[in-house]
Amino acid sequence: MSNPASDSNRSLPASVLALLVVLGAGFFWAYWTTLADMAHRWWGDAQYSHGFLVPVFAAAVLWLRRGKLAIDRLQPNWWGLALLAAGVGLRLGAAWYDLEWFDAMSSMPTLAGFAVLLGGWAALVWCWPAIAFLFFMMPLPYAVETALAFPLRRLATTTSTYALQTVGFAALDEGTDIYLNDQRLQVAPACSGMGMLMIFFALSFAIAILIKRPLLDKILIVASAFPIAIASNITRIFVTAILFEVSTKEVAHKVFHDWAGFLMMPVGLGILWLELKFLDHLFTMTESRRISPLAFNVADTGAPKPRSRRRGKR
Repeated sequence: MSNPASDSNRSLPASVLALLVVLGAGFFWAYWTTLADMAHRWWGDAQYSHGFLVPVFAAAVLWLRRGKLAIDRLQPNWWGLALLAAGVGLRLGAAWYDLEWFDAMSSMPTLAGFAVLLGGWAALVWCWPAIAFLFFMMPLPYAVETALAFPLRRLATTTSTYALQTVGFAALDEGTDIYLNDQRLQVAPACSGMGMLMIFFALSFAIAILIKRPLLDKILIVASAFPIAIASNITRIFVTAILFEVSTKEVAHKVFHDWAGFLMMPVGLGILWLELKFLDHLFTMTESRRISPLAFNVADTGAPKPRSRRRGKR
């Protein structure tokens, strides 16, 4: 039978809940134009279509971590105003210099400030994974996308051509084009793998939040998102090039543009699963025990067990 007193200690005071509702309404009122612009980008750009799922997953993280919220340790902390000031300052600077990405990023210190202001550092310790995960719903700055797009396209083109040559196809690459007999496969900017890179970073970060593993394992999982995304994109181009040879152009285009993104997701998740299994075999979890220097196994050594020096003393 549950204890009413303990149940009451697990619930937030009504005043805190009311203030949370007020601050939440103020946040959405202040950021509704920014959120609307991001939603428009999610809808129109396939590279960021996962953005709709990021807030949902962030809310799920808060729900799954609800048992770690120490209600009795929550105390308002005025340091939250400093974080709020940082968020407001970042947003004002973004508006002054017309930097949309910094405008979106200002929401993260703002939310962190709300958490500290309402519940102190204990609240921030509880909710920081969800706040950090919101980073993946924000489209990258145009300058960053432009700087990364061509090297990713060139890497995908060169590696896919080498893979085709390895299996016996007469393939050559020039710039971001692959010449396969009389076919020309163009690795367009939309095929750079940027979308897969963002998705797999979000997936690996989500897995790192949810799994119960050592910190080193979580760091390796997040860091592996880059090679997994690159390998998935190369696989997509490689399979499409083969379909151009053994099938029709219509089927190849259908697979490349419509199905490949969905098909590569299970491939990436499978690679992450194999990585976790590999880490299980690479690092063996042992339980440390304190062993006395005089305590050894008689069966192993064949020697008599030493007597305690204090035996018989009172």
